[in-house]
Amino acid sequence: MRQINEILRLRHQGQLSVRDIARSCGLPASTVGDYLKRAEAVNLGWPLPEGLSQKQLQDQLLGCPLPTAPTSDSSKPLPDWAQLRQELGRKGVTLQLLWQEYRREHPDGYGRSRFCELYQQWAGALDPVLRQVHVPGEKLFVDWAGQTVAIHNPADGTTAQAHLFVAVLGASNKVFAEAFPNEQLDSWITAHCHAFAFYSGVPRVTVPDNPKTAVTQPCRYEPRLHRSYQEMAEHYGTVILPARPKKPRDKAKVETGVQIAERQILAVLRDQRFFSIATLNEAIAPLLVRINAKPFQKLEGSREESFLTLEKSRLLPLPSSPFTLSTWLKATVNIDYHVAVENHFYSVSYTLVHQPVEVRITSQTVEIFQSGKRVAAHQRSHQKGRFTTLDEHRPKSHQKHLQWTPGRLVAWAQTVGPNCARVMEEILRSKPHPEQGYRSCLGIMRLGKALGAQRVEAACVRALHFGTCSYTSIKSILQSRLESQPLEHEPPMASPVHENLRGSPYYA
Repeated sequence: MRQINEILRLRHQGQLSVRDIARSCGLPASTVGDYLKRAEAVNLGWPLPEGLSQKQLQDQLLGCPLPTAPTSDSSKPLPDWAQLRQELGRKGVTLQLLWQEYRREHPDGYGRSRFCELYQQWAGALDPVLRQVHVPGEKLFVDWAGQTVAIHNPADGTTAQAHLFVAVLGASNKVFAEAFPNEQLDSWITAHCHAFAFYSGVPRVTVPDNPKTAVTQPCRYEPRLHRSYQEMAEHYGTVILPARPKKPRDKAKVETGVQIAERQILAVLRDQRFFSIATLNEAIAPLLVRINAKPFQKLEGSREESFLTLEKSRLLPLPSSPFTLSTWLKATVNIDYHVAVENHFYSVSYTLVHQPVEVRITSQTVEIFQSGKRVAAHQRSHQKGRFTTLDEHRPKSHQKHLQWTPGRLVAWAQTVGPNCARVMEEILRSKPHPEQGYRSCLGIMRLGKALGAQRVEAACVRALHFGTCSYTSIKSILQSRLESQPLEHEPPMASPVHENLRGSPYYA
């Protein structure tokens, strides 16, 4: 029986829950709840009356009947409360609807007020729910509404669905709502930015559900946030704390806010036709003002008044610059030290070939990171199949190769001799693109450095004479030491004699 004393002490003095008391005393939660109900039935609290023996305590508790589900002195039928609770868990089902169905089945049954009161008494015997106390300026709860609004296209008669974003501040309950064309990352981030601007400040904590645009890997203990969503939070100075998966009570504020938005915005606009998201948001704006200005039912003031007096000054200031949305993707550096982004190729240092990197893309820039360090930044280009390359990303050998131009090659050849310059001009002229002759010219330059300018100039004279201006020909001349041989003047070959060949006399 000493455990009964401890149960009463922990309940009344320690203000612990049934589960915490059960854990402390090593008892089932059902046993602890049973003792507490019996003690409440005989008005037994803490401290216990002086002189009350353990036997008297036992007799008082075990001798009293255990409270049951609410009953009535009348003969009016009671519904199945457990079944009602299950029905309330279905979307759109309210206690008002269930009462109407109850009265259709039992016309002489309980009225609405008594019906709701009896249900609340029955529900109060279930596990207690922690009532959250929200510090002003601390939390903002965000979510998408389940209902959508049809947007009509007057050109082809098709319709698309607009999605309603809802945000609610924890302390003042001020509601923000705005429609977007979808629930993708761009809309999700933009909705947050517009909500912060609507409140003229930033909460310290933002509590979303677990959509893919917010949480890439849901987990009760260590959820992994979307990289772009985390960047947005860092820009505004807020902290993202996702609700536990399948725990709507963690974001009860926005669950209620969504319900209010669906009933007081979407339901009001249900018979209107909208042809753009902008006109829908224009219709939402005055209804949103009405919601926040409406007086509370059980409290003084309204959401707007509570926000202005209680919460606005406690919000963090907005940053000086707007947030720029970025998207991230993973890539591997190709052998040509470029990374493909939307079929355009951006360079990184050649030392990162075959290395995995992360790419951050904004509307204006492309940044490449490796191990969290930025290794390249480029202006974004939308030219598909083209390359954006910084010279410092190339190997030294590539840089030197690209420094050569046709004019520079010919200028070097002039230092060797005029015939060498003529050979290089002929090589560059004979190619469809001058760059195709660079390798031949550079090879001749290498021969000049190895064998001397005088020999190369003589070899170029022989190559020009026989019309064999190429690196291969000049190299062969030098290897055979033909550059020092006299030039051979070969007589023209005699024309063959044939009856079908007219010859020059025919044209005289």
